[in-house]
Amino acid sequence: MGTKICELCLSPDLGGLELYMMRASHFLGDECISVINEKGKLKSYYEDTPYRYITLKRRNVFLSWLGARQLARIIDKEAIDVLHLHWTKDLPLAITAKLLSKRRPKVVQSRHMTMTRFKDDFYHRFLYKNMEMILAVTQQVKEQIEKFIPLEIRPKTEVLYIGAQQPIIISDEAKKSHREPLGLGNSFTVGIIGRIEPAKGQHILLEAVKKLRAKGVNAKALVIGAAMEESYLQKLQNEYVDVAIFTGFTTQAQTMMQLCDCMVLATENETFGLVLIEAMMCGVCVVASDRGGPLEIIDDGINGLLFKTFDSDDLSNKLELLQRDIALKERYVIAGKKKVMDVFESEKQFLELKKSLESLCA
Repeated sequence: MGTKICELCLSPDLGGLELYMMRASHFLGDECISVINEKGKLKSYYEDTPYRYITLKRRNVFLSWLGARQLARIIDKEAIDVLHLHWTKDLPLAITAKLLSKRRPKVVQSRHMTMTRFKDDFYHRFLYKNMEMILAVTQQVKEQIEKFIPLEIRPKTEVLYIGAQQPIIISDEAKKSHREPLGLGNSFTVGIIGRIEPAKGQHILLEAVKKLRAKGVNAKALVIGAAMEESYLQKLQNEYVDVAIFTGFTTQAQTMMQLCDCMVLATENETFGLVLIEAMMCGVCVVASDRGGPLEIIDDGINGLLFKTFDSDDLSNKLELLQRDIALKERYVIAGKKKVMDVFESEKQFLELKKSLESLCA
């Protein structure tokens, strides 16, 4: 029998972190069980599938020990060897469950977020002393971990990039049939995917596309994702009524990407940037902020473009370059697809994940 793994994520949301956890659990197969939020958006990715999962209630800090006891019982019943968590808020739950269980599984965290302050207080020393490994999603995150967690309590730390699955490529005819109902017509379409909130930079993209249109370019923004606050979404819709099409949340993100001439990641400080990898795999040109994770994905001027973070003028200029020089855009597409298949293809990364988790029990 192989190493038994529990994938833990009680986040209520659905973004790159949550989807990575789901894909990892699916790849690990029969030797894996997932523990997810009973009211979370991840649940729809497990229902009516052969993948094993258990739901828990996400409790407040005063009742978190109840959740830890439940998780400890799952660990013992399922004979779990490795508890692999993704959402940082689940770390206290995971450590408490480990200590309450008879199995005392190895605890591994995939660190998806940046670390910005020292973790040398009693609370964090307790947590990290009871962890076996941290898998940083970028080299930048690994360096932050080494800076902020003292060596004497720091778990083994490795870099493991998030991979993307090879997409189903749709035909030109299918693209046309999807574009027409959205009102995209023959426009130069610039897409952005993610939760709609100021830090994700949708407003920067919309302003950049507005500036493109002022130069006479027939450009449209395709904004894909759910809003964190309805009032903010309404404000954007009112201000950019002729500039953008808002689709809301969709489970067909890779199809939507392929309707675009390029995809933009405009986040103020993105830890990684899975959407860039997915777009590059789909054969779509990418443009991203010149800060954080995109620096480890895009080689500027080789397989995509970087723009000055939160600078709509610079972004508009980069988009205009791609719109006017189709041959250049296609060179970026070809180089981008090669890089992601060589470095970020999901099966390669999940095989490395499996190897890392199993090594703890060797």
